[in-house]
Amino acid sequence: MNAEIQKKYNQYFDLIILKDVIEHIHGQEVFIPFMKTLLREKGQIFFGFPPWYMPFGGHQQIAKKKFTSKVPYYHLLPMGMYKLILRKAGENNHTIDSLVDVKETGISIERFERICIKSGYSIVNKQWFLFNPIYKYKFGINPRKQNWLFGAIPFVRNFLTTCAYYTIQKH
Repeated sequence: MNAEIQKKYNQYFDLIILKDVIEHIHGQEVFIPFMKTLLREKGQIFFGFPPWYMPFGGHQQIAKKKFTSKVPYYHLLPMGMYKLILRKAGENNHTIDSLVDVKETGISIERFERICIKSGYSIVNKQWFLFNPIYKYKFGINPRKQNWLFGAIPFVRNFLTTCAYYTIQKH
């Protein structure tokens, strides 16, 4: 990470908010631990992100073609097959590059938690949503927290959680 930023903002923040950011960061295993250097003692970071395995975790809604923007879960296919579908559907190179970038940086709930714990953070709060709170403004759908039973079954939770909110704290 940038040494100048680290020096200028060393232990500077009480709270850092990263909403819909972490799933776009390359090197999350480096970035998340780096954020600790920016936090004051007991400082916290809020993360809000769409987990990778959710229906549109690949951000395919940004695709320009109707088919590729509406079909869920195909971002989970192997990279070659994913690119082939995008090309055959007529997506332009910029859109394909953007979607491939998200595929390369997508983050699951379990991977996020592992990185946080390994980096020396405590998970202060977490909330998973069946219907992402932002859907209220995008689609007129009210937020709905993930059902406790689905949340307790990782395989089901991963495919049905459209948004994960976490607050983590520096030890």
